[in-house]
Amino acid sequence: MVKIDQIELPDFPLLLAPMEDVSDPPFRAVCKDNGADLMYTEFISSEGLIRDAIKSRHKLDIFDYERPIGIQIFGGDEEAMALSARIVETVNPDLLDINFGCPVKKVVTKGAGAGVLKDIDLMVRLTEAVVKSTSLPVTVKTRLGWDDNSRNIEEVAERLQDVGIKALAIHGRTRAQMYKGEADWTLIAKVKNNPRIRIPVFGNGDIDSPQKALAYKERYGVDGIMIGRAAIGYPWIFREIKHYINTGETLPPPTLEERVEVCRKHLRKSLEWKGPVVGINEMRRHYANYLKGLPNIKEYRNRLVTLKTMEEVEAVLDEVQQNYEGFVIERTPIEIINYHEKCPV
Repeated sequence: MVKIDQIELPDFPLLLAPMEDVSDPPFRAVCKDNGADLMYTEFISSEGLIRDAIKSRHKLDIFDYERPIGIQIFGGDEEAMALSARIVETVNPDLLDINFGCPVKKVVTKGAGAGVLKDIDLMVRLTEAVVKSTSLPVTVKTRLGWDDNSRNIEEVAERLQDVGIKALAIHGRTRAQMYKGEADWTLIAKVKNNPRIRIPVFGNGDIDSPQKALAYKERYGVDGIMIGRAAIGYPWIFREIKHYINTGETLPPPTLEERVEVCRKHLRKSLEWKGPVVGINEMRRHYANYLKGLPNIKEYRNRLVTLKTMEEVEAVLDEVQQNYEGFVIERTPIEIINYHEKCPV
């Protein structure tokens, strides 16, 4: 068992990463169904919460079936972070997470997200301000450092633990790397194996198969894995990893029926939470991933991204299911989607 303060998680838990414009309640619902042990909201601007911005407040929506669930905030001002932590506490999440890892320029130039990696003293002060302002367990997600000349995650881990965080998730790249190259987990392992570190340490970066998850578990000794981009359009990654770790066997890929069923649930949740217009529009980015592997599917995808009602989309999904009945979708490598490149803030 892994514990974050009083939150009990299974041995070697799988976490759904907080991804802006992705990790909303509809997406979290299908990931939870498929085995995500701990999930986080999209990151929320501390300044936006204080201004009572509608978009920021909307992201505070959490549901009991999601628990344990963490709300993630970001910002570069101690007072604003402390105040936003108190606002977060009013909706009663299981924990509060601080984002010190987002590499997107709009966030970094505000001195937030990965921008804080250039000033470790500020990172510590921001974290301490949040810890002191809330009774919730506080966790942090960050990167190895700002660039190859400042890969200071070992110092960061000790100092953040000293001011009271209860767990640390580390993405194995610097901010300068963005999402290029291969994530380096060797420093994550050094943090985990540091005898001073008593809190759970979760690794993040490039996990796109059950085999890789088990190999990294055994090689680096982390307490669990955080999965982000590999889950976009493929929430089955969580159940596949768990099954492989427990049995050594590879599950068959999801059937056509499973893909369509999960797509339908995602669609319905999207409309429930976002409304009929935004819900339909924002669902369009997901169809290609759910239907990947079907031959000559382009025509259906093109239709799906133009439809304006749930009934129309459901009818096309019915057609897909009928026309491809009995087709066996072969396992293909999971596509690591670089959604961050167009990440709005």
